[in-house]
Amino acid sequence: MFKKTAFLIPVLLVLISIVECSPKLYTTGKDFVASGNFEDAIVQFTKLIEENPEYTDAYVARAEAYEKADKKSEAADDYKRATAFEDGDESIFYNTGRLYYELERFDEAIPMLATVIALDKKHINAYKFKMESHIELKQNDKALKESNELIKLSETANNYSRRGFINDKLENYNLAETDYRKSIELNPKFIETYIALGNVLFKAKKYDQSLMICNQALGLNSKSKEALWIRSKIYKEKIDYPNAINDLSKMIIFSPDDMDAFFARGLFYQEFNQHQSAINDFSKVISEDSKNAVAYFHRAKSNEEITQYAKAISDYQAYSKLSDNDDEAKERLKIVKERLFELNRESNKPNLTFTDPLEREGNSINIIEDAVEVILTGQIVDQSDIQYAKVDGVEVTFDENAENNKFTITIKAEGKETISIAVADVYNNILATSYKLNRTEISPPQISLIAPYASSSGEIYIDVDNRKLYIEGKVTDDNKIKSIIVNEMTASYSVEANNPEFYATIDIANKNKFVVKAEDIYGNINEMEYTINREGLEISQDNPMGKTWVIFIENSDYETFASLEGPVKDVSMMKAALANYKIHNIIHKKDMSKAELERFFAIELRDLVRSNQVNSLLVWYAGHGKFVNDIGYWVPTDATRDDEFTYFNISTLKAALQSYATFITHTLVITDACESGPTFYQAMRSGLKDRDCGDWEATKFKSSQVFSSAGYELALDNSQFTRTFVNTLRNNPNACLPIENVVSKVTVAVAKDGMQKPQFGKIDGLIDEGGTFFFISKDR
Repeated sequence: MFKKTAFLIPVLLVLISIVECSPKLYTTGKDFVASGNFEDAIVQFTKLIEENPEYTDAYVARAEAYEKADKKSEAADDYKRATAFEDGDESIFYNTGRLYYELERFDEAIPMLATVIALDKKHINAYKFKMESHIELKQNDKALKESNELIKLSETANNYSRRGFINDKLENYNLAETDYRKSIELNPKFIETYIALGNVLFKAKKYDQSLMICNQALGLNSKSKEALWIRSKIYKEKIDYPNAINDLSKMIIFSPDDMDAFFARGLFYQEFNQHQSAINDFSKVISEDSKNAVAYFHRAKSNEEITQYAKAISDYQAYSKLSDNDDEAKERLKIVKERLFELNRESNKPNLTFTDPLEREGNSINIIEDAVEVILTGQIVDQSDIQYAKVDGVEVTFDENAENNKFTITIKAEGKETISIAVADVYNNILATSYKLNRTEISPPQISLIAPYASSSGEIYIDVDNRKLYIEGKVTDDNKIKSIIVNEMTASYSVEANNPEFYATIDIANKNKFVVKAEDIYGNINEMEYTINREGLEISQDNPMGKTWVIFIENSDYETFASLEGPVKDVSMMKAALANYKIHNIIHKKDMSKAELERFFAIELRDLVRSNQVNSLLVWYAGHGKFVNDIGYWVPTDATRDDEFTYFNISTLKAALQSYATFITHTLVITDACESGPTFYQAMRSGLKDRDCGDWEATKFKSSQVFSSAGYELALDNSQFTRTFVNTLRNNPNACLPIENVVSKVTVAVAKDGMQKPQFGKIDGLIDEGGTFFFISKDR
């Protein structure tokens, strides 16, 4: 008995504590609410709920505080919790349903409000919120039932108006009319009911009655947009477009930003055949909303009606890009495609042009004489899409993503003299023709300039400030040349000659390029564009060496000898070093055969030096060399090992240099491969002497010099000879650098490496008057 009593004492103490504490928290919370301190009130009620989770009044009080603090969701949830403990308190269910409605949680509001009605059959507001929730959920049948019960309890103008609205949604237009009329009878000053009644009567096609009601509404408010809108539609149905347009114009005056009014007025203008006014209204809509597809569609229709076909096409195309995928849009798009097809109709035949081989006059094409198949490239130009195209019966497939219907096709040519062409566009405009096949060579003529010299990139250097430029060149082709044009001027050449040379003098004032065009007798054409570089003018100024050219012969890729990497690096270093000196032109030849070496020095370089009036010439050879029986050789890339006949004898170089030595003041040959040999040069009989570019005798008197490495037949991939030559050029602080200074530096450096002394002297057989070769700095 004692133990049982001891157990009950703590429980009683807890209950006593709750009873004592709860009223205090509740009262404090209520005081906070009364003073407008809702957040502190919520704290008090929350503590109370934590102490007593089933305290209904605490939930209700906190819900009221939440709602006053504009926290409707929390308030609704607290009311909902309270309903679990008080299932007979209609006010709690009503507030829950009301808040759910305000929060647009209509599905949750309806059962709460249904409970209210079950508890109180005459709860008018519960019916109202339940009806409105059904309306929001588009459950109009259910809304109608609630509306009927509501009217039984309260026959007000608003309740009849709301039932009229529901019947309108259910398309019960007669019932809706009755309800709206009853509402107006109860409250004749409520303009919204007149507008709703006018709209119902319009839907029921009772146009006269609707017009009368709209007039009554406008009597209450002459600026009512809604009444003007309905009345404009009534006038339109009555084919009274002036009045319909007038009402919409009033709407626009009252609401100038109402694009719906502009659009509707545009439609009315269009139906009234006032297309320019319609275009103006549709343009206004488009200016505010450039993606309004329907406005483009209707503006296109009006543009088409006033024969503004280009604008109509543009608008139809805009619609086709913007239209939606609904059925109405698809139907409009179908119309658009039909209208565009008709508006774009034309009667011009397609135009086909072959571009490779290039077609000739009189519908002819040059093909290789014994060709069995021919690959033709061309394009078809037409205002419209191409329906089909065939070349000699072969269907043409246009190149993907290509413009102007470009195509490539292969046809059989064996035994054929002509090919047929058939092309039709989508409007059945047909091109039917044929092309003659001329069997001949189809290679275009090759153009090369002799003077002024042109680099491989088509760049020429001008060293004389003259508006006139003398041009000398050569055209090579398998056939006779029909014409040679230089900057739209016919050049002089022998028409009967094969591979003729040509001459022309052109005006280059204010020009930075010129074009040489050559055509053979079969219509094969080649054009070469040459860029004029006037840096040579600056180089020529104050240059005692005159026009200076450098020739690099770089042989590295051999057929039977070991290939080399050194010449590539050596020439690259030399070109970089020479960039600081006054060099007018650099010619870089690579991997030359024996025949190419012989032709270049005997003919090509001779003509270039003569035609371009070169004063100083440096020839640098980098590659394999041979020294046999006191004769030096350069090894061509096609040379055969141990076959002396296949080597290039540098005495042959001397003979070539002799043929144009009369044009050259200074000649310097440098070879980093082998000795030149006693038949090529005369050794210096005295030591090297200092030379000065200010000494006119040193620059104006002829010099013919050679500088070669010695004792090595194979070029080194890491040449001390070239490295020291380059460093001497790079580190020269003076305005000019004589070759003797370079020879001195290179000789010392090579000797340090334990190599045989390089050879420097005069070229035997060439005129040498005691001058020397200077490298003239650009900073001079």
